[in-house]
Amino acid sequence: MESKQQDVLAILKLYELRREEKMRAARVWYFTEFQPQSAADIAKLMLSGQEPSAYYRMITSYWDMAASFVNNGGIDEKLFTEAGSEYLGVFSKLEPFIAEVREMFGEASYMAHLETLAMKQPKAKQILESRRNLFARWAKKAD
Repeated sequence: MESKQQDVLAILKLYELRREEKMRAARVWYFTEFQPQSAADIAKLMLSGQEPSAYYRMITSYWDMAASFVNNGGIDEKLFTEAGSEYLGVFSKLEPFIAEVREMFGEASYMAHLETLAMKQPKAKQILESRRNLFARWAKKAD
């Protein structure tokens, strides 16, 4: 029982961190403005050094870290995946380009924790496609 309680507290802490002001701004940007059409778009963003680059790195590294906790047994996977699915939304924007981004930067394990967790989910490919479509609609409304 104590282990589950620790998992719940860890999940709540992760949720609390998402509410930090800069993280909130980064999340809004990621889900409404970040609309990569290629691996080159992601690489250009990462290398730009501008605020969107920081937002991108903040969001992606946060969710890759959280996924690593789950993948390595630090947080119960069932509790984590039932408590929220934002990690799927984050990975949905990377998934079509991840292999090429890894190749471009020579980092075979880039976002591997996030990918592993996302792809474990039933019907992962369909969910990721659905999220991409949703975010595309959000981006159009934000214009």
